[in-house]
Amino acid sequence: MVKEIPVYLFLGFLESGKTTFIQETFEDERFESGEKTLLLVCEEGEVEFDPSKFRVKGAAVETVPAEALSLPVLAALQKKHKAERVVVEYNGMCELTKLFDAMPDGWLIAQVMTFFNAPDFLSFNKNMRQLVFDKVQYADMVVFNRFREEFSKEEFHKIIRGISRRPQIVYEFEGGRADYDDIEDPLPFDIEADVIEIADRDYAFFYRDLMEDPEKYAGKTVHFKGLAATDKRMKAGTVVLGRHIMTCCEADIAYSGMVVRYTGKFSVKTRDWLEVTGRIEIEYDKIYGQKGPVLKADLLEFCEKPTEELATFY
Repeated sequence: MVKEIPVYLFLGFLESGKTTFIQETFEDERFESGEKTLLLVCEEGEVEFDPSKFRVKGAAVETVPAEALSLPVLAALQKKHKAERVVVEYNGMCELTKLFDAMPDGWLIAQVMTFFNAPDFLSFNKNMRQLVFDKVQYADMVVFNRFREEFSKEEFHKIIRGISRRPQIVYEFEGGRADYDDIEDPLPFDIEADVIEIADRDYAFFYRDLMEDPEKYAGKTVHFKGLAATDKRMKAGTVVLGRHIMTCCEADIAYSGMVVRYTGKFSVKTRDWLEVTGRIEIEYDKIYGQKGPVLKADLLEFCEKPTEELATFY
């Protein structure tokens, strides 16, 4: 069997604080696990590593530009250093697929930390949204370095949560103070209502929450408008109903829908707009290939398409 190699990713743009954090991590004896560790540096920053201060014994440092990453290169480095653990400082200007496609068998992502220089973050998000999204979508923690009192935590929080609700968010101030994000994210609809009304503008939030925690919706009745998708292989009385959701930019627009089952004679075609009210059950359906949310429709009828057909998190 291929030996599993845990991979720790440190992501972010230049001057975001990645190198300093990694240096301090390698100087911390608690990070010494006895495993042979490969530190893979995929960019050249203003701060350089000082291996003489590492408390991690036998750590090897290799510099490979992100654009030069390949399966043969990484496999050779793993063999050369007999690496049992890999730490990667990745170039923020390169998308992660370049790294993921180059990872040898057995390399498994153990933790992802993303760093941003807070004074630059809003500008980066405005002008390089795809790269910001790429570095946040997999993160377990997002750290905003050099945060200032005059900055709005709510504004930074909203951008991160628009991408993912997964990461913990930390605001690091100059001087060493760190505030952990505790802003609540209430859903834009009442999940305790007898009928949960999903407004057109809120479908993206509903769909993400449903797929992240489907059991929370088991037995709930919902009402929303959606775009139909059908296939001749579907059983009679089955349709997929959803919306096109843009998570980041036009390049990542994807249709996201759920299985709807209904009774009676009702001829539905792909791209029909439908309004549905029904009860959600969590059960197996071959469309999912596993258990998933299935909406048992009490009411299903044609409707006009909404003013804004595209669902977003904004």
